Amino acid sequence: MDEHPKNNAVSISEEIKIEDGFFILKFQNDAKETRLMSREIDNSFIQFHFNVKGFSKFLFNNSSYELPLEEENSLLLYNPQQNLPLNVSLRPESWFVSLVISIKKFHALFSEEANYITFLSEENRDKKYYKEAPVSPSMAVVLNQIMNFNLTPSIKNIYFKAKAYELLSLYFNKAENPDLEQCPFLSDEENINKIRRAKDIVIARMAEPPSLQDLADEIGLSLKKLKEGFKEIYGDSVYSFLFDYKMEYARKLLESGEYNVNEVGLKLGYSTASHFIAGFKKKFGTTPKKYTMSVN
Repeated sequence: MDEHPKNNAVSISEEIKIEDGFFILKFQNDAKETRLMSREIDNSFIQFHFNVKGFSKFLFNNSSYELPLEEENSLLLYNPQQNLPLNVSLRPESWFVSLVISIKKFHALFSEEANYITFLSEENRDKKYYKEAPVSPSMAVVLNQIMNFNLTPSIKNIYFKAKAYELLSLYFNKAENPDLEQCPFLSDEENINKIRRAKDIVIARMAEPPSLQDLADEIGLSLKKLKEGFKEIYGDSVYSFLFDYKMEYARKLLESGEYNVNEVGLKLGYSTASHFIAGFKKKFGTTPKKYTMSVN
């Protein structure tokens, strides 16, 4: 597998090396049109794909065969007989995570569990394997944490390593009974969806976001569960998450060259340009004007 492949097709993409022979691929299409993501992957790797949000479609054999993957579904691919390059079409507002692990490393991890991981058995060792399955609520939490990493950069590698192994363990957990005593409501898929709705609401109304209590009332959760659940899934408080989102959005608007600093600040809901400038500098360490000049 090429550790440093080029990919200019998707608006946001990231490849994180967990260990030799083990990678996380993150894709987030924030564009208004469908985008194609591609990665060369040879036949020594097992692929685990998770459609976190939106709609994706796998393209095989020069697009002669298509395989859709709906939101909150996973796909396991393994074919020791031929390479399986990754070519996936992502619709707008779609998030996608892949775990790619070498068969050698995977056997070392799960050799004792080969009795129920069927494609590890001796008779299936050289056969191709395909499995589509729904994403469980506990897996959805981990996937959102992977997509929304917002911790100190110095712990990024160990954080993603932990999340990659957690996701694998949840995928192969035959009788899933996650221990969620600290946040028991997260075992309820309905409440997880309410937290996601809260995130969508504050993004949609970023210029005039609701208060936390109004937001909790709107999604039908207590204020405490909203705060705890949002932190658990997105790794940050509601307003800290919104601040980071607004600054990233501001950066994209400035890069487009279609708006000046005052116009961007107004779009984000800042009453004065000075407040916007202060927030932007806090996030990126430079002023919007200097950032625009450096981009141009």
